[in-house]
Amino acid sequence: MHDAPKYPLEPDRDEARAMSEAAFALVEDFLRDLPHLPAFDPGGATGPAAALRGERAPEHGTALSELLPTIAEGARSGATSAGPGYLAYIPGGGLYTAAIADFLAAALNKYVTVWQLAPVFAQMEATVVRWLCDLFDYPATARGILTSGGSMANFSAVVAARTALLGENFLDGVLYVTDQTHASCAKSAMLAGFPRANVRVVPTLATLAMDPRALTDAIARDRAAGLRPFLIAASAGTTNTGAIDPLPELAAIARTEQLWLHVDAAYGGPFQLTERGGERLRGIEQADSITLDPHKAMFLPYGTGALIVRDGALLRAAHHVSADYLQDLGPEDEIPNFTEYSPELSRDFRGLRLWLPIKLHGLAAFRAALDEKLDLACEVHDELVKSGFEVPWRPELTAVAFRWLPERGDADAFNARLLERINAGGPVLLSSTRINGRYMLRVCVVGHRTHRDRVVKALEIIRTSRDDLVTE
Repeated sequence: MHDAPKYPLEPDRDEARAMSEAAFALVEDFLRDLPHLPAFDPGGATGPAAALRGERAPEHGTALSELLPTIAEGARSGATSAGPGYLAYIPGGGLYTAAIADFLAAALNKYVTVWQLAPVFAQMEATVVRWLCDLFDYPATARGILTSGGSMANFSAVVAARTALLGENFLDGVLYVTDQTHASCAKSAMLAGFPRANVRVVPTLATLAMDPRALTDAIARDRAAGLRPFLIAASAGTTNTGAIDPLPELAAIARTEQLWLHVDAAYGGPFQLTERGGERLRGIEQADSITLDPHKAMFLPYGTGALIVRDGALLRAAHHVSADYLQDLGPEDEIPNFTEYSPELSRDFRGLRLWLPIKLHGLAAFRAALDEKLDLACEVHDELVKSGFEVPWRPELTAVAFRWLPERGDADAFNARLLERINAGGPVLLSSTRINGRYMLRVCVVGHRTHRDRVVKALEIIRTSRDDLVTE
C-alpha cells in the first residue's frame, strides 16, 4: 500500500496547530516585552537587516523554528510604533484583537469586493462602513470603502469630486489646500491628472487652520482667470499640530461656490466619538466626503483606512467599470460590490479588523481611550509651558509642537540637538517638523498603550535633555 502523497503547502492539523502556537508565542513574548523595549532602536539596519540583503530565494524550505528568531529580531529593531513610548508622527496601535481578526481573515481567505462570493463577510464590511457613516450623521445614501490608508482614501475622494464636478475634460480644475494639509492630497491631485500648478495653497490663520477669507479670494481669482474651482481639501487634524480647519465656514463656502468639500480626518476623525472631539469637529457632517485612518486613532493595524462619501452614487460613478468576466456575479443589491466604489478589485478582507474589535470591546472602550489621550496631550502642553518651552498652539487633538529658545546661538540647531538627545535615551521617541520656517519638536499621544506614566517620563526626559544642553 502506497503512502498518501505529501503536499508541503498543505500542513496537516497537527502541523498547523504547532505553527500557530509558535507564532502566537512569539507575539506573546513581544507584547510582554514591549513596554520595556527602546522606543527606537536603529541597530536593525546594520544587524539582521544586513544579513537579509542579497539573500537568494531557497530551493528547499526551512523549519519555522529556525525562521521565527529573525522575525522576532525584526519586531524589536527600528521603531516600536505599537509601544507606549512611541510619541513620534501619528502612532498606529495594532490592537491585539485586530491581529486576531487579520489572522482569521487571511486564513479563511474570502473574497469580499464582489458580495455574492462572500455575502456574510461583505455585509460585515458594509456594516462597518455604515458605522463610520453613522458617526458623522451621513444619510442612508452614503457609501464608503476601506482602503490601505488615508492616502488612497484621499485619492479616491479627488477622483470622485473630479468626475462629479468636472467631467472628462478637467485640466482647468483647481483644488485648495494649505501648507498644513497632508501631502497626500496634493499627491492625489497629481496622480488624478491635474497639473501641479492647479493645487492652490491657501494661507492659514494664526491657529494654522485654513483662512476662509483667503480661500474665498483665491476662488474668485481663479474663476476670473477662466479656471474651474472644484474641491476644498480641509483638514480635521493636521499632522504637524492636529489643527482643525474651520469646517462650518468652509462648508458654507463650498455650498455657495458649488464646490466639493472633502475633509481629511485621517487623524482626527475618530475623536468624533468623544464630546470634546465632536465639538471641535463641528461641521464635518456637512462634508461631501471624509477620509479616516482607523489605524491611527482607533488603534488598528497599519493598512486600515477608509473613505466615506455622502452621495454614494457619485463614488460609484467615478470608479465602476464593467467587465465581461464578471457577468456571472450578482449585481449590487442590499450589499454593495466594493470593487465598484474603489480602484481595487483584489484586496484583503479589511472589514473584520474593524468589526471584531468594535464588537468585542464596544465603542465605549474606544471613547474612553481617546478621552485619555486628549487629557494627556493637555498635560504635555501645560507642563512644557510651565518649563519655559515655546508652545505656540494649544492642542485641539493630541499633537503638541514645541521648541526651546536658547539665550544665544541658533534655535533650530539647538532643537535638532535636543531631539537627538531625547531620542537617544530609549524610553520615548519624538519627531520634528518645520512650521513657518521654524524647527519644532513634536509629541503626539495616540497609542492605546501610552498612559500617564510614559507621558510623565517623556516630560522628565525632555526637561533633563534641555538642561544638559543648556549647561554644556
